[in-house]
Amino acid sequence: MDNNRPYTLFCDTTCDLPEEKLAQMDCKLLPLSFEIDGETFTTDTISMKDFYARMRNDAKTKTSQIPIGVYEKAFEEELEKGNDILYLAFSSGLSGSYASSVIVRDELAQKYPERKIVIVDSLAASSGEGLMLIYAEKKKREGFTIEQLEEYIKEIRLHICHVFTVDDLKYLFRGGRVSRGAAIAGTMLGIKPLLNVDDEGHLIPQGKVRGRKASIKALGDMIRERAGDNRNKTVTLSHGDCMEDALAAEKMLKEIFGSETEVIKAYTGPVIGAHSGPGTLALFFYGDKR
Repeated sequence: MDNNRPYTLFCDTTCDLPEEKLAQMDCKLLPLSFEIDGETFTTDTISMKDFYARMRNDAKTKTSQIPIGVYEKAFEEELEKGNDILYLAFSSGLSGSYASSVIVRDELAQKYPERKIVIVDSLAASSGEGLMLIYAEKKKREGFTIEQLEEYIKEIRLHICHVFTVDDLKYLFRGGRVSRGAAIAGTMLGIKPLLNVDDEGHLIPQGKVRGRKASIKALGDMIRERAGDNRNKTVTLSHGDCMEDALAAEKMLKEIFGSETEVIKAYTGPVIGAHSGPGTLALFFYGDKR
């Protein structure tokens, strides 16, 4: 097998990176769809402002994994061109998409035995998946072979830390993350949960504080605890239509990692945002441990 054969890097629209950043990158994105009040959308058919406005007006949202047919079409197009494939997949702990992609890989491997199809579970979400994609795409441009890139992603993936908070517990309640009682009490008392993503790619509660400012400060404490001596100069941030808080968090990140740090900001996309709601604030960085 030719180790230097060209390959195509795939990821998902759940990587929550700004369009201007994605436009500079050599990768292809696979769309996850979502419903708002029964109507199906993808990220290019509704603006994030509109999505969160409808959520604030109590629209019912539902998300779907990537259909097998979407994988088949996208992957086969590249295989027919003579390209191998490396797919950085949305966390298997949050979606069945990864499992579907493995089924397609195994089917296409029989049809194209001379091609290489590598699927790596990112164990990441939102702009955490995006940060991993930034690192991976940079290595691809530097000349990493598909085997080298697979190994590299597996080395770094559990160092991509996710810490976040939400503004209203009712959305986590709808997704089964908290009980009705906790959601009602939390809303009345102004309780803001702190969460992270664990080594299996699941959302895990880490604590709770009272008040929005305290929750942002607590995220900073969580970052300092995990960052160790790592001072990578690119971090990512996603928000559920709360730009003022995002700017405050950006300032905090530069205080922690250094003023020259690149902070890449984006909306928390609909697939994550449907479960976390408006006011979500999530920070992602390379650290010692999740």
